[in-house]
Amino acid sequence: MKLHRLRCHSDFVFYKEKEAVELEKHMATINGYIPKWKDSFTVEGYSYTAAKQVKFHVDFQHSGAKGQVIWRERVCCPITGFNNRLRATFHIFDIEMEAYHDSAIYITEQVTPIYRHFAQHYSKVTGSEYLGDQIPFGKSNSKGIRNETLCDLQFPNESFDIVVSLDVLEHIPDYRTAFLECCRVLKKGGRFLWSVPFVPDSEKNIICAEMKDGKVHHILPAQYHGDPLSNKGVLCFTYFGWEMLEEMRSAGFTDAYAVAYHSLPFGYLGGVQFIFIAHK
Repeated sequence: MKLHRLRCHSDFVFYKEKEAVELEKHMATINGYIPKWKDSFTVEGYSYTAAKQVKFHVDFQHSGAKGQVIWRERVCCPITGFNNRLRATFHIFDIEMEAYHDSAIYITEQVTPIYRHFAQHYSKVTGSEYLGDQIPFGKSNSKGIRNETLCDLQFPNESFDIVVSLDVLEHIPDYRTAFLECCRVLKKGGRFLWSVPFVPDSEKNIICAEMKDGKVHHILPAQYHGDPLSNKGVLCFTYFGWEMLEEMRSAGFTDAYAVAYHSLPFGYLGGVQFIFIAHK
């Protein structure tokens, strides 16, 4: 699998030009996988999380249209259940994060298979969920779930070697404060891995909604994403563009970049996709 580390929009433009033929072939191949008359199908590939060759399950969930696949969220491993995005996250984590078995890791979720995967592979993993005013921040409820907000983490400075946040930051109106907090709780030399809804052709972030006087003001039609704690969904405030990386550097990180990837053999289908890394 080839990885390309991109630090700005111009890097992406150059990458697209260099990879245009390969990406066109990739899309032609995966579009050929889609059957005309079935509700689901399988694609063979190597599952990094299962460490074996499998038949990935693919369907049209989330797309709202027959024959259209949301590749990032599908291509699910029949053994681990992890989709395209999550399998790639664990794969790139192992390549980029230089984690040891006893690295101190904070992940901004706790009730998910993602958290359990990290907890099974590393001995010092802390997770949390946003429980609002149910209990004080920094405390755990009767089920052992810790309550945290990324805008005011209840950890001392330089508590962790690694912070991981997957599709969370887009739900935070004051995301710049969350960037500062993630940097604060990392040790010097620590690394931050995150994913967000990303618009690679946009240099600027796209603000969908904002908070004013304690109320939500919608700029674009409201979009809600899945919530592991409820069926209500969580409002998306921001779709990020390349300025996000500069904002990370302004928050105190020495480097921040996008890892661009795609791979037929590993089942990372759907054209170029991105995971983001920052170094303190």
